[in-house]
Amino acid sequence: MKIGITGTGSYIPTVLTKNSAFNKHEFLNDDGTPFGYENEVIIEKFKAITGIEERRYAPNDLNTSDMAFFAAEKAIADAGIDRETLDYIIFAHNFGDVSHGQSQSNTIPSLGSKVKHLLKIKNPKCVAYDILFGCPGWLEGVIQANAFIKSGIAKKCLVIGAETLSRVVDDYDRDSMIYSDGAGATIIEASDLNGEILGHASATYAFEEANFLYFGKSYSTKDSTGNSYIKMHGRKIYEFAVTNVPKAMADCLDDSGLKITDVKKIFIHQANEKMDEAIVKRFYKSYGMVMPEGVMPMNIKENGNSSVATIPTLFDMVKNGKLAPHSITKGDVVIFASVGAGMNINAIIYRY
Repeated sequence: MKIGITGTGSYIPTVLTKNSAFNKHEFLNDDGTPFGYENEVIIEKFKAITGIEERRYAPNDLNTSDMAFFAAEKAIADAGIDRETLDYIIFAHNFGDVSHGQSQSNTIPSLGSKVKHLLKIKNPKCVAYDILFGCPGWLEGVIQANAFIKSGIAKKCLVIGAETLSRVVDDYDRDSMIYSDGAGATIIEASDLNGEILGHASATYAFEEANFLYFGKSYSTKDSTGNSYIKMHGRKIYEFAVTNVPKAMADCLDDSGLKITDVKKIFIHQANEKMDEAIVKRFYKSYGMVMPEGVMPMNIKENGNSSVATIPTLFDMVKNGKLAPHSITKGDVVIFASVGAGMNINAIIYRY
């Protein structure tokens, strides 16, 4: 029996924010001093590096768990299953529910339990829980679901990745332009009629790398709220990612027994266009190849970086023909790969 993805769903928020919305922001260095360039220059350089032209933010009346519910409803319908037969709801996020205008995270009850409540699932044996694994959280949830099903303790799992990063950004930090909101969901189950997880790899680098992404104070000395915001050491993350993510991808590909030429698409965490391209190019270079044209779908240009939601929403878009010219067909071998806070990395080889 194959264990794979039998249904997908996503929620792309309706509030569209273009780069021009940042023209009047006051961007500062980490010591509170003026950045030293006009905003038009800052934004153009940002676009050239990240590829982001616009991003999506959650409407004020929706939270992370709400968006996750919408995505989950679609995934359940796509799989054609009875929601009462779900054994696990695994919800990957980083900041919980942060209501609009608030700074405090709400994780009681867990977001997994909130989604189960919204889905109106009565079955108490449907276990709902959250995982914190940085941006690779959705992939780690899929790996856990695969293990549960393989061991015989579950038959069907709902794995969600959702985030509202727009509510934990420092407006004085240039990196605030990267982050966005969204939700993606998948049904993982055993079925001979669908795809198959062929192998996976995960790792945590925390000796020197743990705080490459962290929660820190505003760059503005005028901020008296005491709030903390998502911060990162961008150069260190770039160097870490281009070194370690290709290795994880190669490890699980080699373990699967497949060849690099079997790979049709690579669904990589939409973190930064230049970084993602460097990762995939280095992966192919390790096999003595040049990255094939069209192997790496990207939606970061329109959607920004929504952390754990990027891969499941990207996969859902390609699967449903919403990111032309990209498509996947039955039997295609694809790689999912991600990197994020922890520092965590993982990859999955999947036959669609």
